[in-house]
Amino acid sequence: MQRSYSRRTFLKDTAAGAAAITAMSYSRVLGANDRISIGIIGCGGRGVGAHMPGVHQFDQQENIEITAVCDPWRVARESAVAKTKEWYGREARQFSSYKDLVALKDVDAVTIASCDHQHTTHLEAAAEAGKDAYCEKPLGMTLDSVIQACDAVKKASRVVQIGTQLRSMTTFAGCRELYKTGILGTVGRIEQCRNGEKPYWYSYVKDVKEQDLDWKEFLMDRPMRPFNPVLYSGWYGYREFSDGPVPGLASHFIDLVHFITGAKFPASCVCLGGTFTWKDQNNFTCPDHVQALWIYPEASPAGGQGFMVGYSTNFGNGSGNSFKIFGDQGVLDMVEWNAPFLTAEGGGKRMGQIRGKNPVKEVPSTDHFLDWLQCLRTRKQPNASIDAGYQHAVACIMAVMSYDTGKRMIYDPASRQIKPG
Repeated sequence: MQRSYSRRTFLKDTAAGAAAITAMSYSRVLGANDRISIGIIGCGGRGVGAHMPGVHQFDQQENIEITAVCDPWRVARESAVAKTKEWYGREARQFSSYKDLVALKDVDAVTIASCDHQHTTHLEAAAEAGKDAYCEKPLGMTLDSVIQACDAVKKASRVVQIGTQLRSMTTFAGCRELYKTGILGTVGRIEQCRNGEKPYWYSYVKDVKEQDLDWKEFLMDRPMRPFNPVLYSGWYGYREFSDGPVPGLASHFIDLVHFITGAKFPASCVCLGGTFTWKDQNNFTCPDHVQALWIYPEASPAGGQGFMVGYSTNFGNGSGNSFKIFGDQGVLDMVEWNAPFLTAEGGGKRMGQIRGKNPVKEVPSTDHFLDWLQCLRTRKQPNASIDAGYQHAVACIMAVMSYDTGKRMIYDPASRQIKPG
C-alpha cells in the first residue's frame, strides 16, 4: 500500500539512529532489518514515472529508501528529488553523472532507467561497485557490451532484475502453466504484431535548454557534436542511441516467449524494415515498420521440431495487433494481456481437448519490483534474472544485425557469438 511519509514519521521510525539525517546513517552491513538504500540512475519517464513509484509503494513494507538520484538533465533530477522530499521528509542527493552515484558507499542498490546505449555501462559500473540493480530493457545494444555487463554481474554475485515486468503478471504466469500441459498440441508458430499510428519516440520530444543539460554525460561514448534538444529528448528515434521497435517493444514479447515456453536462444533470425510513413525534418533513423522472424530449436510439450517466432510493427496504422501461440490443436490468444484465453480456432477441434473459448486461469505472482526488493535480502535470483536479460538481448541483437546487413543471423551459445549463416 502506498502512503505518504512525513518528516515527523520518518524521524520517529528512525529514532534509534538519530544521526540518520546525515549520509553516514546509510553506512552499515545490510541485515534483515536494516534499511536498504537505493539510488536512481535515469530520472526520465521510466525512472520517475515507473521505477520510483514502483519501489516507493513497498518502501515501508520492505524498509527501503531512495537516497540518491542522477540524470544529466537538471529538470529531471530535480523532479526526482522533489519526490524523495515528499516521500521521506528529506531530499535525495543528486548528481549529473552515474559515476558519482555508484561511488557512494552507503547505496546498496540502483535502478537503471537510462537511455538504451547507456544500460550496459551503468549496469557494469554498478556491479563493480558492489551494487545490486534493477535494469530496464533492452539490456544492451551490442553483444560484446551485454556479455561484459553480464559477466560483471556474475563475478560480483549481484542480484539483478531486468525490467521485463510482463513475466510477473498473474495472467502470463497462467499462460506459462497452461502451455506446459501440452493442450495446444504441437506448437509451430508464435507471433506478435504491435502497431500504432505514430512512432512512440515523437511523444518524448520536448524543449530542453542547453544550460540545463550535461550533454557529454548523455552522449557517453558516442561522438561529440553540437547540442540538439530533439536528439536528446527524442533519443528513442535515433539508431545511435536506440535500435527501434524490436529491442524497444519486442524485447517484452521475446522475453515472454522464453518465459512461457522455456526456450532460451533462437538458432537463427532474419529481419527487414524501414521508414515508410513518418519522414520529416527530425530525421529520425529508427524504422517505423519492421518485421523479424526467429527460429527456435525447442520442441513444444506435445512434440515438434521447434517453432517459428514472428514480430512486426506498423507505425502507420494502429490496427491488426496480435499476440498468439498457434498449436495444431488450438490457439492461446494473449492480445488482451489482462484476459488471455484458449480456443480451438483453426486447430484439430475433433481430436483435441479444447472446446469453446476458455479464459486462462491466473497464477499468483509477486509484483516485479517487490520480487526484486525481497531478493535483495534473500539473495535469491529474481523473476527476470540477468540470464533472462541476456537471452532477450541476444534475440533482439540478432534481429538488428540482420536488419543492418540483410543477412540471416545465427547464434552459437557455446561461443556466445552471433554471425551470418
